[in-house]
Amino acid sequence: MKSKAEVEIVDLFARWVAAVQAEDLSGIRGNHATDILMFDVPPPFLSRGLDAYMETWNIFFSSQARPIEFWFEDTQITAGDDVAFLTATGHCGYIEQGEKTDLNFRLTMGLRKDGDNWVIVHEHHSIPAQE
Repeated sequence: MKSKAEVEIVDLFARWVAAVQAEDLSGIRGNHATDILMFDVPPPFLSRGLDAYMETWNIFFSSQARPIEFWFEDTQITAGDDVAFLTATGHCGYIEQGEKTDLNFRLTMGLRKDGDNWVIVHEHHSIPAQE
């Protein structure tokens, strides 16, 4: 049985994924801390703060195949009373040299309880290193 925190985080995550699929910038922005720190696959190396985080979505959307493919599997949540983290494997389709390419990536989110709500304070998107 899932804890109340896990249920709340599953809902938050589902809303974030749906917002990305719909290219809904205000939905993507929701539930993120103003001081979020993100490590992403494409540059910049890191984004600190909500405005910098939101700027990365312009890069993401400019390279995505349409309709947006953005989904996750193997989602795991570990939640305490006021901090939690979520891990998952993600999939999206992007355009590289004019061709659609499927990208598999890893996601880790760190969350903090802010009053009655969970907020995302850290996102880390990564792909395996290439040899």
